[in-house]
Amino acid sequence: MSSARPAVDALIDQLAQQGYIASVPIATTLYLARQLERPILIEGPPGVGKTELANACAVMLDQPLFRLQCYEGLDESKALYDWKYSKQLLYVQVLKTQLQDILDGANGLSEAVERLHNLDDIFYSERFLEPRPLLRALQNDGGAVLLIDEIDKADEEFESLLLEILADFAVSLPEIGTLRAKQKPLVLLTSNNTRNLSDALRRRCLHLHIPFPEAALESRIVHSRVPDLPEQLRGQLVTFVHSLRELDLKKPPAISETIDWARSLLLLHAASLSRELVDDSLNVLLKHEEDLAMARSTMHELLRDAQRR
Repeated sequence: MSSARPAVDALIDQLAQQGYIASVPIATTLYLARQLERPILIEGPPGVGKTELANACAVMLDQPLFRLQCYEGLDESKALYDWKYSKQLLYVQVLKTQLQDILDGANGLSEAVERLHNLDDIFYSERFLEPRPLLRALQNDGGAVLLIDEIDKADEEFESLLLEILADFAVSLPEIGTLRAKQKPLVLLTSNNTRNLSDALRRRCLHLHIPFPEAALESRIVHSRVPDLPEQLRGQLVTFVHSLRELDLKKPPAISETIDWARSLLLLHAASLSRELVDDSLNVLLKHEEDLAMARSTMHELLRDAQRR
């Protein structure tokens, strides 16, 4: 690991230049995924930067990002490929006008049918193929970053479609054959753990769990996104948010909401946290009325801890 650590540190710096503050485990997993050419399955609570990591990687690598947003009922026509039916129809119209020339000189019905059968293959060739995100990522000449977002929202059957792609970076199309990646993309799958993923899918991926960050890391993240926020206020904000997450909330505040609150406090010209200021802006952090009520019921303790910081 000692020889690889400079490469991991370099990745941390490169991601930081894109505004993504990565921990050592995140950068190490990314380094290994690129060296081993393996996908990364990223799990963790919503809002901890899973999707943002893919965006930062695309900018860092100067490669296009192809995103597939998963949902129940997703199938290969939306994820992998479809056919350009309108273009096929246009070619059928052209074919009708040339039908006599095509069949001219055919020796009997069998030869005429054979000539027409050969034309069928034209309509199911790559020129009529409409690539969707998965196939576009495989076909991109200069490589790509492929984000398969919230894979746990897709049906279990959809995972089977991914297995060949993630194992061989290739896909088999019945009408054309096997299409292989011109350059293997960096693949990141995200999951919010709404359902269990199959062992077959997990085996093909490196696993990365991104939890809510420790206070010091979250402070660095806030500073990178809201650099004008005073240091003392940033420390109080991070301490307050971490205390909130220890409550039994329906939805604890995510990093994105911490950043939104920091920007809100800056707009409100806040110098330090106060009861009135927090009451007025707490809805930036918490999205459910019962969570707001719980936080206000313990406001004295939350503020005391933050102000001690």
